[in-house]
Amino acid sequence: MSEETIDTSSATSIIGHGTWYDMMAQKVVVREKQLGRNIGLIRTEMGLGASGFPHIGSLGDAARSNAVSLALNDLGYNSELVAYCDDKDGLRKVPAGLTNAGLEKYLGYPVSGIPDPFGCHESYGKHMSSLLLDALDKCGIQYKYYSANKVYKQGLLLKEIRDLLTDAQKVGQIVKEEVKQETYTEVLPYFAICEKCGHLYTTRAYRFDPKTDKVFYKCIGLEIKGKLIPGCGYEGEMDIKTGNGKLTWKSEFAARWRALDIRFEAYGKDIADSVRINDRISREVLAFEPPSHAKYEMFLDKGGKKISKSAGNVFTPQVWLQYGSPQSLLLLMLKRFVGTRSIDVSDIPLYMNELDELEDVYFDKKQLNPKETTRLKGIYKYCWSMKTPEKPSVHVPYNLLAFLTKMAPKDCLNDYIAEKLQTYGYLQKNQKIDENLAKRIEYTQNWSHDFEEIKETNVTLSPEAKKAITELLQNLPAADDSDKIQNTIFNAAKNNELKPGEFFKTLYTILMGAPQGPRLGPYVLAMGKQNVSKALERALNKQ
Repeated sequence: MSEETIDTSSATSIIGHGTWYDMMAQKVVVREKQLGRNIGLIRTEMGLGASGFPHIGSLGDAARSNAVSLALNDLGYNSELVAYCDDKDGLRKVPAGLTNAGLEKYLGYPVSGIPDPFGCHESYGKHMSSLLLDALDKCGIQYKYYSANKVYKQGLLLKEIRDLLTDAQKVGQIVKEEVKQETYTEVLPYFAICEKCGHLYTTRAYRFDPKTDKVFYKCIGLEIKGKLIPGCGYEGEMDIKTGNGKLTWKSEFAARWRALDIRFEAYGKDIADSVRINDRISREVLAFEPPSHAKYEMFLDKGGKKISKSAGNVFTPQVWLQYGSPQSLLLLMLKRFVGTRSIDVSDIPLYMNELDELEDVYFDKKQLNPKETTRLKGIYKYCWSMKTPEKPSVHVPYNLLAFLTKMAPKDCLNDYIAEKLQTYGYLQKNQKIDENLAKRIEYTQNWSHDFEEIKETNVTLSPEAKKAITELLQNLPAADDSDKIQNTIFNAAKNNELKPGEFFKTLYTILMGAPQGPRLGPYVLAMGKQNVSKALERALNKQ
């Protein structure tokens, strides 16, 4: 867990389970008491996008707010997570991968009113939001779901909308002061759905009548990322009670915080401006102290670009869950709150192995100092949403299991793997593969079917080991069968004054995350000499 950088050293005693989430929960309680607000129910919130494929960063909102809710419950308070789905949002861009789905004509329309191009849900927005809800369910995250489309139709934000539109001048002034944008000093912070053409973002609301609840608007068009969505020119009025419109992002957060009584919400760095604006609007216009916040950085792909639901580098929770457990995905989200991280599919084996290390700490198989032990046990509990297993699972390094699934005869896969794991000491004699291990085999089957890449384990190398690996890399291309590869490894150790057993152990640890495993010659051939060489080169470069 060396990647965890959250500072908890300032605490004089351990709070709850000793994690950042426990400290945050206590801060929320202290703040709410100072504000004099009722703490019979403390709600946390996460935003649920519906305009594109949800990426793993989208799950981070839920995972972190859920952990704070769990921590609040553990401190003796009643808490629940609100999952607010913005399915009233308008489609601003056709996501990569759907360019031929006929969505271009729906730009500017609310996603809840766009047909599902996959034909399995009532709308495009429902399809996209269901993907993230499916991931939340598989991760064991409990939540109370709100659809923005229904929230507006049912009038849950009606009082807030009235207050914001009545004091729209103040809203516009706050936006101008915070981000130098003057738009909302001229128009209302509200989009009506055009009665004639059905567009959302093409309309401009210019007057609100509080006596009739009507907004007066004109459909004038909008430019989104250099592309003009023309308005139809229609000028009309819309009763806000019908729900045929929505607040802008620069005021909607504040409205739902007050309407749903939200007390904590984490947010990504990319919407920091919107959160700051909404904090002020919540205080100064709606007279509601905004929720406690925590800002986190974004996930990047290995090329350094932000992972995005509308770009071609989308990395969905569903992809992760093909190759790794829900708990390993939550570990990605919860082990570290601050700082930007680069992530891709090749990191999944590391998180699966790291979850095993956490489990060893949780079941007292690995001893650390008391404070660190408490914290890591806490992270493990949050990865399981407080529903931890009663006994430890069988831990087999991911790369080793991937190799065995690759080599196993398809008609007796489990028997073959069980026999090998008994030989390597991971299973006792005659011990069968249980449900947990069978699921791990399924993950590694998917992995070995789709990928060849080996994710090396970080190892501190001695000078002799570095020289031996360098020699091995030079001679490996010429070794064209498993016996020659085995001899090449043996000779590299001998020529650099290393005991062959120690060198083999080092290579096993780098390539498999374990000190022992199958004969390396057949392993190298099965995984590909080029892939193995790249993994060893990366291990050298990290020294």
